[in-house]
Amino acid sequence: MSPPNAAPAPEPIAETAPTTPPATLSSGAPVSARRPAARENLWLNLGFNAVAPALILSFLSAENRLGPAGALVLALLFPLGYGIWDVWKRRTWNLFVVLGLTGTLLTGGLGLMKMSGFWFAVKEAALPVLLGLAIPLSLRTRQPLVKTLLYNDQVLNTARIEATLMTSEKAANFDALLAWTSWVLAATLLLSAVVNFALAWWLLPAVSGTDEFNRQLAKLQFWSWPGTFVPMSAGMFYALFKLLKGLEDLTGLRGNELFHHHESRRG
Repeated sequence: MSPPNAAPAPEPIAETAPTTPPATLSSGAPVSARRPAARENLWLNLGFNAVAPALILSFLSAENRLGPAGALVLALLFPLGYGIWDVWKRRTWNLFVVLGLTGTLLTGGLGLMKMSGFWFAVKEAALPVLLGLAIPLSLRTRQPLVKTLLYNDQVLNTARIEATLMTSEKAANFDALLAWTSWVLAATLLLSAVVNFALAWWLLPAVSGTDEFNRQLAKLQFWSWPGTFVPMSAGMFYALFKLLKGLEDLTGLRGNELFHHHESRRG
């Protein structure tokens, strides 16, 4: 709902500092260098958020085992626990963790209230729609979400890139590039919302609160992961490719010069 860094930022190249500050960007001030966050283990994410819940809902929902409600609660403890552990490990919150935990709690609430499959479909679509709307709207803030997703100092040398944007024309073109990238990400999320709604509507025809409904929910829990991951990955890859090409045209930097590791080899 989820298009992707472990080395610390290198020492900056010894260059003469400009006597005047670069043009102020409406998208926000340059991001200072910081130690990148640890890369997330994709298989651990998949296991806790898709595979384990699907297995529990499929095999433990019978009345002679945990029952529909008990299996649902146990299944949702895995993604909920993973999200809390991720926050503790990174010592920080981020938008995606909040959305993931919110989605898990909503799934549990809807299931325990025995809501119909339609409301699960609405829930599956609502979160990517909200995020898709938030990305372009955040362009009016000091820290647009596109910087969190793609243009960030964990990989790109944002200080060096922004030091080349010395003219107001280049600064304006940079802001336009971030805006275009934001709309690509928003469109990707809206597509993901449509896929999620269709999957939930198709996979959840049974009466809520039953063993059969839990088995169908297991299928949804499993298939909604690639339903979100595949279009998001494709959309983010395309947006990142166009962003890098645009940065090359604006800054005159080429390829690896946009990244921190280029400086590490030169130093």
